[in-house]
Amino acid sequence: MKHMQVHTDLSTFVNVERPVLTTGTFDGVHLGHQAILRRLMETARREGGQSVLFTFHPHPRMVLFPHDNELKLLNTRKEQNELLEAAGLDHLIVVPFSRSFSRMHALDFVRDTLVDQLRIHAMVIGYDHRFGRNREGDIHLLRQLGEAYDFGVEEIPAHEIDHVKVSSTKVREALLRGEAKLAHDLLGYAYPLGGVVVKGDQRGRTIGFPTANVGGIDPGKLLPADGVYAVEVDLRDGVYKGMLNIGLRPTVEGRDRTVEVNIFDLDRDLYGEPITVRLRHRLRAEVRFSGLDALKAQLLLDRELAEKLLA
Repeated sequence: MKHMQVHTDLSTFVNVERPVLTTGTFDGVHLGHQAILRRLMETARREGGQSVLFTFHPHPRMVLFPHDNELKLLNTRKEQNELLEAAGLDHLIVVPFSRSFSRMHALDFVRDTLVDQLRIHAMVIGYDHRFGRNREGDIHLLRQLGEAYDFGVEEIPAHEIDHVKVSSTKVREALLRGEAKLAHDLLGYAYPLGGVVVKGDQRGRTIGFPTANVGGIDPGKLLPADGVYAVEVDLRDGVYKGMLNIGLRPTVEGRDRTVEVNIFDLDRDLYGEPITVRLRHRLRAEVRFSGLDALKAQLLLDRELAEKLLA
């Protein structure tokens, strides 16, 4: 498989045959994004060109609404790159998003950046996509500019994207309600939390449910609602099943929000190992039990249900 090239500077984007480009933030690389990417790659193949996604870092909302600190993203940069590469994209251009960039007129962006610098052959956009200052750039303006500067413009019709009816916001909202299954259906993959195993208080061992504490999760990454989830766990030596608790662990008077996973049929020291948990189903909300015995009884039921759901 050929590798996707990542450009963080437009000057490295040279000698690209007939670039066919789309633009957007693509956070989550969900089913809606995947529909656009498929069309982008079909068009690039048909035109004998290469597929290009022009995107930004940081997320535009973080720059335009800096006080809205609540925005957490579905993907880390690394996750997004892996998803885009797996989709078959040829080139990813990541440019710094700034206030001055946001004030750039759509015409100037197309002429100065897309035509003069990137020499685009064609542009593919979703039917409702808008860009440029005050979102003034739309399909009508693009068609006029395509005529003037000699590049093709392809609009993906509503019915091709709408049957998916997905937005990154919808996925975030599902996760914040703990709806792991819905998030999975919208993304087309199980939502991942990646990090490294750190030392916990090891209390789980005493009741027969040792847990691996997932630390080092990217601070910009969205954490789903507190609760217990059935998960798949990627470790160095393979994929395991398990159940994950996100929350404060009220039964043992926890103070900080933790992410800890009980991995089925695995008992070895994992400290320092990279780990990714993928959320498949939410089993229940976090509950305060009267003591460790009651907690253990519930965990046995949780495990039984998790094994059923993951089977």
